[in-house]
Amino acid sequence: MLLPTTVVGSWVQPDWLVDRASLKSRLPPRVRAAQLWKIPPEHLEEAQDAATLAAIRDMELAGIDVVTDGEIRRESYSNRFATALDGVSLDPPGTAIDRTGHANPVPRIAGPIRRKGPVEVRDAELLVSSTTRKTKITLPGPFTMMQQAENAHYASPEAAAMDYAAAVNEEVHALFAAGVDVVQLDEPYVQARAAEAKKYAVRAINRALEGVKGTTAVHLCLGYAHIVHERPSGYSFLAELDATTADIVSIEAAQPKLDMSVLRELPSKTIMLGVLDLGDPAIETPAVVAERIRRALAVVSPERLVIAPDCGMKYLSRETAIGKARAMVEGAKIVRRELGAG
Repeated sequence: MLLPTTVVGSWVQPDWLVDRASLKSRLPPRVRAAQLWKIPPEHLEEAQDAATLAAIRDMELAGIDVVTDGEIRRESYSNRFATALDGVSLDPPGTAIDRTGHANPVPRIAGPIRRKGPVEVRDAELLVSSTTRKTKITLPGPFTMMQQAENAHYASPEAAAMDYAAAVNEEVHALFAAGVDVVQLDEPYVQARAAEAKKYAVRAINRALEGVKGTTAVHLCLGYAHIVHERPSGYSFLAELDATTADIVSIEAAQPKLDMSVLRELPSKTIMLGVLDLGDPAIETPAVVAERIRRALAVVSPERLVIAPDCGMKYLSRETAIGKARAMVEGAKIVRRELGAG
């Protein structure tokens, strides 16, 4: 299929599962935030299973081609995996500056970082067994996890990032073994800390994807629209990702009104293009989405384009998320018909 549709990763966590007012009033947690869950611990996994199934059905009913687990079990996109590793201490936590410029409690690296065992494999198994559509699971990338930690053990941030990468690599292999079609590494901090990223981020990402046979993606963004309000109109770290072994590079394009000529900086990659502005609660029309897709097609071939929202669907209402997703799907259909592939 030309112009397949997907989501970046997250979907809306229902009000009966999480305290959405608290979720939306704070920075994304880097340590654990158990207080966000409304369900008692002894029933939480069962409730998360039910909410995951509901998220998958929402995506299917919206017509999305490649579905995720909605990241329903996560308090943020990164903290579930980052806090499950050996070598990190949460009591007491460390402190690091978030991309908003605010201090945030983070994992403190107190020893060698190692993967203790599966973290998201059960999530992947539930996803794969619950849909006939193609599937995707996301993981925080090694560079971003290093930027969201306080290093009290390694001689350099790069050394820590490479051990994070080794842990991610083990999980990526396990996720593909569980049957998922795409594994995506979320690396927003390559944009937020571009100068540091230029030193070793590509090497860390490639280590995380070493020996992997399935389809892989790397996602970067300009920050959740709900949280980061002062956003640049372009990327300070993009062309460098063409040197990664990932098959797909995922970027936001709708809210920043991205100049599509920058897509030429990724000549060897499929582009996962954000075409839904999540900073605007209004639901786009399919015609608006179609025009955003056409602008990208002036630069890249349709075979190299995957259609997605900008990131941060979890902060929307369910009604808005479904409406925007349906508009995205219908907009992609319009352009497919124009290409003779509808």
